[in-house]
Amino acid sequence: MAEVSSAHELFYIIYLTMKRMITMIVLHCSATRCNRTYSVQQLYHDHVEVNRWSYIGYHEYILRSGKVEPTRALHLPGAHAKGFNAHSIGVCYEGGLDEDGNPADTRTPEQKVAMARLIVQLHQQFPTINRVLGHRDLPGVHKACPCFDATELQGLLKVRNMDELDVWLAQHQEWVKGEASLKEESKANLRKEVKDGNQSRA
Repeated sequence: MAEVSSAHELFYIIYLTMKRMITMIVLHCSATRCNRTYSVQQLYHDHVEVNRWSYIGYHEYILRSGKVEPTRALHLPGAHAKGFNAHSIGVCYEGGLDEDGNPADTRTPEQKVAMARLIVQLHQQFPTINRVLGHRDLPGVHKACPCFDATELQGLLKVRNMDELDVWLAQHQEWVKGEASLKEESKANLRKEVKDGNQSRA
């Protein structure tokens, strides 16, 4: 949330946020290649300097490192989901395209954990949120964004606190690591087993 200069202004911002009646979190990708950096500064340039918007369209931006950057005050409607901005919070992650520019779920394990934590935090802040969905799940949207099935995260709305989230993450390690990481981990373990076996026979 943007810095405020007085208690009166803070209460006014809280009033505006409550007045928005936030009911959903809409997930997006930046639609940039996974092998290229797309910083908050670049996002600002594209949304504010090129599109001539007042602010970045999303409320939160998740970098590949897992760092979450607030990009628009939550009391302000976003500019990310036409027809649904008034009652939603827009969350975008850096990526969404593979190295060849094709739509792909490029989220790093760090981004997945950060996204899960952010969803739980936002739901704690706004208990009226009852849906987590992707941009492509909205009516009339013909895009791949966010390039994964966002409804898989709907269950996070049942997580009541960070302790429960830690349990949820522990139970979903395969999801966190991703298929590619698990394959690499399996290969590494196999190589280690072969090496250990060779050493024991020597």
